[in-house]
Amino acid sequence: MQYDLIDISNNETIVALASPLGIGAIATIRLSGVLSLHIANQIFTPKNKKLVLKEAQSHRIHYGFINDKDCLIDDVLLSVFKGPNSYTGEDSIEISCHGSLYIQQRILELIINCGARAATAGEFTFRAFMNGKFDLSQAEAVADLIASNSLASHQLALDQMRGGFSAKIKELRQKFVDFASLLELELDFGEEDVEFANRHDLMKLLDQMEFEISRLIESFKLGNVLKHGIPVAIIGKPNVGKSTLLNALLNEEKAIVSPIPGTTRDVIEDTVNIDGVSFRFIDTAGLRESNDSIEAIGIERTYEKIKQAKIILYVFDISETSIEDLNDLLSEYKDIIENENKRMILVANKIDQLVEIPHGFKTFVELETIFISAKRKENINEISEILVKNIDIARLTDNTIVSNIRHYDSLNKVLQGVEKVKAEFQFNTPTDLISIDIREALYYLGEITGEVTSDEILGNIFGKFCIGK
Repeated sequence: MQYDLIDISNNETIVALASPLGIGAIATIRLSGVLSLHIANQIFTPKNKKLVLKEAQSHRIHYGFINDKDCLIDDVLLSVFKGPNSYTGEDSIEISCHGSLYIQQRILELIINCGARAATAGEFTFRAFMNGKFDLSQAEAVADLIASNSLASHQLALDQMRGGFSAKIKELRQKFVDFASLLELELDFGEEDVEFANRHDLMKLLDQMEFEISRLIESFKLGNVLKHGIPVAIIGKPNVGKSTLLNALLNEEKAIVSPIPGTTRDVIEDTVNIDGVSFRFIDTAGLRESNDSIEAIGIERTYEKIKQAKIILYVFDISETSIEDLNDLLSEYKDIIENENKRMILVANKIDQLVEIPHGFKTFVELETIFISAKRKENINEISEILVKNIDIARLTDNTIVSNIRHYDSLNKVLQGVEKVKAEFQFNTPTDLISIDIREALYYLGEITGEVTSDEILGNIFGKFCIGK
């Protein structure tokens, strides 16, 4: 989507529907700009005849009526927010009306006819950013908060919107700015051979910066999957109950279940919220040699999903699997089992076909194993409990987590700059060259919070917002 940045210095007043488009009990229409109170005064008749909107206190709600000349459109609640203590930093009005599409459209037309214009996507938050209510990373978190669909993604977005991530970036940037200033001062006194910046202290700072930035970069692995849902691949041979397990986990008939091997020929995905965390379950084609070209494509996609997954549920039919078969399995998937970024869990299915679980399975298998009957939905809760146990939600409140790809890219560039500056100090590179690289690292830190930015970056960010926010 192409997004044209609006110059807010032209004092235009904007309006948009802030609630979802459609019929509902109520709808909310939002205005912002210098004419907000003036326009509201033209179309709103307060129940309290003594009320004058321009003199009304900020953050107050008033009951009254929206009229088009002598025609009553609706009775509404009108909220007054006076700048700079409003979301956008400007005078703002919010009108809560009945959710009729006709009423919504009539009120919007009235407001536009009185001098406002329709807001573009994300323009309210853009104005908040331009008026200093948010920095850029906080503004981005507003969109993430709206899109959050789990406790984990909500906490991530809320912490960032309240400035937790911004504070960490500004702290790092300020330390770098202080030393950069001392290096610049040395350049001013270059002929006098004066050293203002202690090289030992600067190296300690660079080591600290390298450690903290590396930790933030590493946190993106967790932040990204918590934001978009943790991918869980359900794999195994054909006809072991993978699709039945997916249906049991989703509590709906999402996948076709058949006793015919090879029924699942493509990847089937859906997301479930378990104890505040979104898990994206991926049902895959059965792993076997196949001459069927379509099934072979499905099997190839299964291996791709195994690479992408953070957690792998390997399903096998316990009634037809021996200890020797499991030995072969553990050897085949040794690389995945030993990969610290993945977790493989064995799911022994079809326990309903056994009198009791063979003792050897419990004593031999080192991997965490769950014994279930997907058909009867027995012990399915154990899978949910183990999945949640593998995700440490406490880390969200204890540490700053990066979940935005733009921030991740900028941090990588900062880290490269820090490593370059460290190398330059070790090789006694001239101070003027070091200063250039420090300024470049500072640029990328400032790019995260919007202290330095471009129209292209702003357009890309705010163009993805919904209308009315």
